[in-house]
Amino acid sequence: MSEEQPSNSDKEVKKTPRSWIERLGQALQGELKDREQLMAVLNEAHKNNIIDHEAFSMIDGALQVAEMQVRDIMLPRSQMIVLEMDSTEEELMDTVVVSAHSRFPVVGDSKDEIVGILLAKDLLPHLVNSSDEKLKIRDVLRPAVFIPESKRLNVLLKEFRSTRNHIAIVVDEYGGVAGMVTIEDVLEQIVGEIEDEHDFDEDTFIYEHAKDRATVKAITPIEDFNEHFKTRFSENEFDTIGGIVMQAFGRVPKRGDIVIIENFEFKVLRSTSRRISLLEVYPKMVVLVEKATESADVEQD
Repeated sequence: MSEEQPSNSDKEVKKTPRSWIERLGQALQGELKDREQLMAVLNEAHKNNIIDHEAFSMIDGALQVAEMQVRDIMLPRSQMIVLEMDSTEEELMDTVVVSAHSRFPVVGDSKDEIVGILLAKDLLPHLVNSSDEKLKIRDVLRPAVFIPESKRLNVLLKEFRSTRNHIAIVVDEYGGVAGMVTIEDVLEQIVGEIEDEHDFDEDTFIYEHAKDRATVKAITPIEDFNEHFKTRFSENEFDTIGGIVMQAFGRVPKRGDIVIIENFEFKVLRSTSRRISLLEVYPKMVVLVEKATESADVEQD
């Protein structure tokens, strides 16, 4: 009795995975010429469930990191939380506790004069000893690392790993402080979001800090946003508030970017090169009042 011959459909099923495996083999042998060809192979593997979405995203992120510069992900100078060299012990502790960061640039007379980095954990011995001697911030400072805006992220990550440093101050072409970047910022480009001080419950979309300020996840459904803020954003084009904000920018915004839509100011707290993930929302009237107050203070000075 002859063996049953495989049907044409069976041949079709086997053809696709063999095709991408052969192409991947070519890649390993150096036959693929550029990143586009490699991504085509990976896309096919992803489409055929050979690699899952998380693995594909991490590979894509790792490849993008090699092409990105520090300026693409840094926290702008205006958004940096810094400690002043002449701060009192009470002022120092208040900033550390309220911000909940673990590392702080310490400045002298201006934000362009970074004198070092303070690690919150270095304050613990002073708190435990509870001595009457006042804390001298200079005694617990660590050296600051300065890098140019143009440094490649893959190079920076290698330096972070080799020096065991987790934060760097970014300077512009004139030597002024442009911002700062952490190892977490770089890793998030590869592995996705890492929980930080802005995060809240997974099932919560909107966290109200006060009547005039809220932290909002970009994936918040427009219906939920409208209900919370009593707005009337349309659900015809987008499902989430992040889609509306992205459209208003006309590009993928960077952390710290601000846009005003109708009666609200949206400030980007966290984003990658591909999407927004976290926003800070202010009613526009509150923003105008704050700016008017700041202007009045400047005039008085």
